[in-house]
Amino acid sequence: MNPERALLLDNQLCFSLYSTALAMNKVYRKLLRELELTYPQYLVMLVLWEQDRLTVSEIGERLYLDSATLTPLLKRLEAAQLLSRSRSAQDERQVIVTLSESGRALREKAESIPQRVLGASACSVDELQALKEQLDRLRARLNTAV
Repeated sequence: MNPERALLLDNQLCFSLYSTALAMNKVYRKLLRELELTYPQYLVMLVLWEQDRLTVSEIGERLYLDSATLTPLLKRLEAAQLLSRSRSAQDERQVIVTLSESGRALREKAESIPQRVLGASACSVDELQALKEQLDRLRARLNTAV
């Protein structure tokens, strides 16, 4: 690429990813208002709906978040009575996160979210799947580069 054009904002992949993430978050913010969840809280719930009774570390690994970022999210979800946190009997350093009945019930209300996001994107399922796969590969490559 021409060095003069290399630093133009419109030529930056990072800006395309960043601004797309902002737009996606706006879509989710509107939809998640009905569930009284923030987007990061929704991600935690997705992980727990997939597999309940995980450690904070396991949730953090799935979401690429450290425990310092994750703990306040979990405390707010616990205050909303969507989950509980308890020390592991085998290793007191580990905190086990378990969905409450309310947390499990919220899953049903959330089931329409992916379809509504698909509609907002005005893309086909195949287009979004291909894009997701490309982004997953890019994330993996970037993670090995740092």
